[in-house]
Amino acid sequence: MAPVLSLDQAVDLTRSGDIWLFRGRRAPDRAIRAVTNSPVNHVGMAVVVDDLPPLIFHAELGKKQEDVWTGAHHRGVQLHDLREAVSRWQTEYDQDAWLRQLEPEIGQAEEDGMLRTIARLDGVSFPSIAKLGARWLRGRDAYVPHRKRSQRVTPEAAFCAEIVASCYIEMGILRDDRRATWYDPGTFWSGDYLPISEGWSLGKEVSISR
Repeated sequence: MAPVLSLDQAVDLTRSGDIWLFRGRRAPDRAIRAVTNSPVNHVGMAVVVDDLPPLIFHAELGKKQEDVWTGAHHRGVQLHDLREAVSRWQTEYDQDAWLRQLEPEIGQAEEDGMLRTIARLDGVSFPSIAKLGARWLRGRDAYVPHRKRSQRVTPEAAFCAEIVASCYIEMGILRDDRRATWYDPGTFWSGDYLPISEGWSLGKEVSISR
């Protein structure tokens, strides 16, 4: 049987860089999966630093939950309390949730890259479904030469997989040979191709009970 954790157990185990995946049943969820040909419609990355509670960095349309980075309520790229966000996605949005743990644990260099990306992208708007599909289709061919960190561009809009990929690229966990728009939520699901850097791996999905 596939492993199952309670939300409390999963939050207690979560470390920075771990991946959280979601699959819902509503029309927008199905539309995102159809546009990106993905088994899941949402992905976020855990952020666990200092004495803060575990957080999740992701992009969403809602603005009910406070963004920990800005202290405001807004749509788009946000840093949320992890436990509250996953509970809300499971109950209010009727989403199934899974955790994939990153191995090994990140170090100071990776944490610095993660925080730089959060500072650069938090507050960026979420694209419409049509624009999301267009960005993803353009990104599928978007191999890019190596770029210096100082050349990272802040987009006008970004979707969830793009956010996680941007963090992973800046942290050195993903190879820097594709634009962040190349990624969709399904590329972070096991069985799909993920151009992960040598020395890093993601564990199998662990289901989170409701």
